[in-house]
Amino acid sequence: MLLDFLDPVKRNLKRYWDIVKKINEIEEDISSLQNEDLAKKTYEFKERLARGETTSDLLVEAFAVVREVAKRTLGMRHFDVQILGGLVLFHGGIAEMKTGEGKTLVATLPLYLNALEGHGGHLVTVNDYLAKRDALWMGPIYKFLGLTVGVIQHEEAFLVDWEDKEKFTVKLVPCSRRQAYLADITYGTNNEFGFDYLRDHLVVSEDEMVQRELYYAIVDEVDSILIDEARTPLIISGPAEESTEMYYVAKKVADNLARDIDYETDEKLKTASLTQDGVKKIEKLLHIDNLYDERFVDLVKHINQALRAKEFFHRDVDYIVKDGEVIIVDEFTGRLMFGRRYSDGLHQAIEAKEGLRVQSENQTLATITFQNYFRMYKKLAGMTGTALTEAREFKEIYNLDVYVIPTNKPVIRIDHPDVVYKTEDAKFRAIVKKIEELYKKGQPVLVGTRSIEKSERLSKMLKRLNIPHNVLNAKYHEKEAEIIKDAGQYKAVTIATNMAGRGVDIKLGEGVAELGGLFVLGTERHEARRIDNQLRGRSGRQGDPGESQFYLSLEDELMRLFGGDQVKSILTTLRVDEDEPIEHPLLSRIIENAQKKVEAYNFSIRKNLLDYDNVLEKQREVIYKEREKILKEPSIRDEIIEMIKEVVATTVNAHYVTEELDDERKVELEKALTNILGRNVRLGEVSNIKKDELIEQIQDLAVKLYEEKETRFTPEIMRNVEKYLLLRNIDSNWKDHLYAMDELKEGIGLRAYGQKDPLLEYQIESRALFDAMLDRIKYDTVFMLYRVELAPKEENKTKNDKVDKKKKR
Repeated sequence: MLLDFLDPVKRNLKRYWDIVKKINEIEEDISSLQNEDLAKKTYEFKERLARGETTSDLLVEAFAVVREVAKRTLGMRHFDVQILGGLVLFHGGIAEMKTGEGKTLVATLPLYLNALEGHGGHLVTVNDYLAKRDALWMGPIYKFLGLTVGVIQHEEAFLVDWEDKEKFTVKLVPCSRRQAYLADITYGTNNEFGFDYLRDHLVVSEDEMVQRELYYAIVDEVDSILIDEARTPLIISGPAEESTEMYYVAKKVADNLARDIDYETDEKLKTASLTQDGVKKIEKLLHIDNLYDERFVDLVKHINQALRAKEFFHRDVDYIVKDGEVIIVDEFTGRLMFGRRYSDGLHQAIEAKEGLRVQSENQTLATITFQNYFRMYKKLAGMTGTALTEAREFKEIYNLDVYVIPTNKPVIRIDHPDVVYKTEDAKFRAIVKKIEELYKKGQPVLVGTRSIEKSERLSKMLKRLNIPHNVLNAKYHEKEAEIIKDAGQYKAVTIATNMAGRGVDIKLGEGVAELGGLFVLGTERHEARRIDNQLRGRSGRQGDPGESQFYLSLEDELMRLFGGDQVKSILTTLRVDEDEPIEHPLLSRIIENAQKKVEAYNFSIRKNLLDYDNVLEKQREVIYKEREKILKEPSIRDEIIEMIKEVVATTVNAHYVTEELDDERKVELEKALTNILGRNVRLGEVSNIKKDELIEQIQDLAVKLYEEKETRFTPEIMRNVEKYLLLRNIDSNWKDHLYAMDELKEGIGLRAYGQKDPLLEYQIESRALFDAMLDRIKYDTVFMLYRVELAPKEENKTKNDKVDKKKKR
């Protein structure tokens, strides 16, 4: 009991259950209200907030109101466990709720309460289909209560509006992106929210910004977005000036090299490194003396990427080729990741490998990881079916506690022990035999695979036996929801890559419960136990019967890479026929330990990525805040004058380094000042002038020249020119800085060999790079401002405006 008190999660759960009781106590009173009075509650709550009450004060009544409105508009009543989930989300936690427990309905409670404050709330989903579906499904609740709802899609945006207010049906009405973000509640995907944030920080006018403050977000499938995708940065890029020819050269070289002779590979790290023999062979092939000459630095990088493309990136597993393009397949969901490209020339290496047109490598204009994007929200919450195995990571990185919410009805699914075979071929034969057995019985089966290639292999085997089935993988994304919905029907056989169709409920067809419910068959263990649990969780929803079992082989990737020697020793002691399953008490333990090993390894990689990205994050914060300030300020004239003075002072200090300014340095200083001010600068007799006085004199001259230009342009035009040039210089220098930071990060690991801490070195050097970039922004802006001239049309317009003003006087 004392331990429960010391555990904040258990302590909070006890407190939340007490709140659930209070909400239930007033249910009858709220139910007695007429529709009109119920709808007025939103206005009443907003009034109370304006008078100084907090959302916590309104919580009990607000949740009871939403529950009642859901009953009237959707015919759905929040169960007590759903109310509990809503409380976890409202207080900024992660609610782990099993599949089919109604997470979509749960989110309406905290979204409504937080929206009352007027800052907006975001519901983040994994794909466009779910964002649209959930907004339309839950829309009647919000519309009844007088709230606006926006939906962000890949290239469009909508507002939810009444279709028939009497029947409580809603529809989507197209709107601008900005309008969708101005809604009280906005549904969209993690990609769209993140990219809109980056795009907002590349605009040159405040009117072009679409998002407002990042206040409250509920991340659906939180483990998928904040853990599986945490290592994938969002990148907005533009083409870099580079020839694509070298990728084809690197591909030809890679084709001529032999593994373990010319290069060695590391499967765990997915790296390839050239041997001495390999280096000699390349030098001979390309007729060069020294491959490691500085002229060939890029070539070596391209050859390494070509080897990685050849060895570790496989068609229909890691990517597919569609319409002449290489499209990445999400390792965790099996979905196609349109618009995403591998970085550092790897994507181009794959294009060359596949004989496609190589698209030029892009240069990053703006980038952020999901880790840092979501940590910017003032209040963050999440929900998923599986989070507990990653509780430590959620706490350490996002400061989010995981709360396991009990199911409304007990789970009665039977989870059978794993079946392990010697070879992959034997495993697939056994899987097909099991599917045939289930099909004849009529029990529906959902088969989870780890790649498109495995899905298609299984499909061919089933076709030979004339077993009708649906294949659900990244190639057929559009049909995903429809196919998965019917996976629980009588005699249904569905093959799906990983977690395709996440967020879509599988309901059992007539008579299926009596046959044992949905049978989930996993064809391979995933690196993370969580993903296996997600697959299992597709069966046995809301107290339905169901079964699950994993079929494995000792040739599976996880077993091969991380089971290692223990597996080999078991193999030598057991002389088992290939088609006989291997049963050994040690095997289950080896599998779980292998998964724990990989989970810990992946966590350390994500943590390391975050440590480095945090350095860039602080710099990004400074740059983006500065950009926002420039966009919002009516005038930045004072800042520009300060900038001019600073550039002048820096320039004089750089040349006037001793007590006196000799003739040679004087000439150099005159040249430098002439270059900045765009006007011949002669210093005359300065030997008896102190440095500070000289700086002051030149600053006065620079400001006078600037004011002359301002008079010629008119102050109004000058204000716009200042903003435009400063923003453009921030953007171009930030782009170059991101490139420099990438280069720095790539080479910094070598410092470990010199007994130095790479992260500390990275922090020190990145600070120096950042300061140098800030100086460049100032210099470039001042340089351009003194050189900018009006186009003839503008000039005539300015003169005419002045004449008009004189006449009016």
